[in-house]
Amino acid sequence: MQLRDGARRTLFIVGTGLALLITIGAGNAQAMVTPPRGLAGPSLSGGTGLGLTEQALPGTSRSDLLAVAVAHLSARARTSTSTSTSTLGPLRKLLQADLFVIAPTTLPSSVVAAVQRLHGVVAAQPLEAARLEVNGKLTAVLGVNPSAFRAFAARPTADSLGLWQNVAAGGVAVSYTMSKLDNLPIGHNVQVTGQRVEELPVAGLGTVGIGGVDAVVSDTVAHSLGMPADNAIVISAPHADLNSLMRRVKKLLPHGAAIAPLVAQSATSGTPATGGEAGVTGTAAADGPGLTRAEVIAFLTAAESRLGMRYVWGGDGPDVFDCSGLVQWSLAQAGVVMPRVAAEQALSGPQVPLSKLEPGDLLFYHTDPTAPDYISHVAIYIGHGEMLQSPEPGEYVEIVPAWFGSGFAGAVAVYPRVAAAVADETVG
Repeated sequence: MQLRDGARRTLFIVGTGLALLITIGAGNAQAMVTPPRGLAGPSLSGGTGLGLTEQALPGTSRSDLLAVAVAHLSARARTSTSTSTSTLGPLRKLLQADLFVIAPTTLPSSVVAAVQRLHGVVAAQPLEAARLEVNGKLTAVLGVNPSAFRAFAARPTADSLGLWQNVAAGGVAVSYTMSKLDNLPIGHNVQVTGQRVEELPVAGLGTVGIGGVDAVVSDTVAHSLGMPADNAIVISAPHADLNSLMRRVKKLLPHGAAIAPLVAQSATSGTPATGGEAGVTGTAAADGPGLTRAEVIAFLTAAESRLGMRYVWGGDGPDVFDCSGLVQWSLAQAGVVMPRVAAEQALSGPQVPLSKLEPGDLLFYHTDPTAPDYISHVAIYIGHGEMLQSPEPGEYVEIVPAWFGSGFAGAVAVYPRVAAAVADETVG
């Protein structure tokens, strides 16, 4: 087996879910470190084409909904918060979510103001972030001002007036993955438990682009659940050197606060390392070598030993797996450090043409219709036109013909140095 090699390159930074979230329960709030959840990578994701009925609040036309499914809220839900749908502001322009700050308690308004004044910062929006129980499962939840925050969402979600009206009216928007795996259909009531318990209707599905987040409520609902007010900031700085900006932001933060990037950036160009396709380019693609023959054999042997094991969302072995958990666990058996989710793993080496695929390369796919550039599934190429994957709930680790049709985002050769750098930035 011929293995790829390459020259050394400078490090790049990669953004995904922020590991620090605040767990809110009946007692005091506690900060904890938690890995992002698995299957679709860490984002509020979803779309149509799912057999869901699109419904809206009165006065909202079907064209307002675009590709995002929303629910008609009950009268109880519409009066459960003081946020009125009539106060929902217009969407003027989209903002790229580049950095995310989170703290165990409220961030002083002076910190938000100071961040907003930093060179390169286009917008800095305070919000609430915590892990709450949704129908008994701990879930990363954001509390937002719908009018101000919707600009940070993926375009189909941002454009969906109905979804944000429903969030403003007291509903909870959830990810497609969460809806599917936890059986939370549009309009279904869920029990959200913070310092108090609220019954909230599922108001819609849509991608907001903040890693690890699976639910969004209005800031008014967030306060009623006991989430600390304004304990997080989402920052848009599309033309800034994020590594430098993060250092400047850190100097402004109180003890216990953390910051993480939400996009990947080349250290030399300051531009995104990927644009919907798997694989890094330029100097970031030169830090070889790739996997050794021994590493490939150990990797594939470990993966094939998991055949028939059950898919579980967020599963990372040794007996249950989601797609990226299987890749991470199998490579760990070969001594290779990998980041946790598919979108991060897509940055673990250069893209390779299909004519040069080798066993041990990773295959990546887009599966979220509201974020068509987001990579949310990964499989392992094992040769002879076949791939090994942990496919979806209700199924098991399997070998199937490799698929290169609609939704295919590219193949990547794993470079251990690159993968380790990505993993380090994710948890750092």
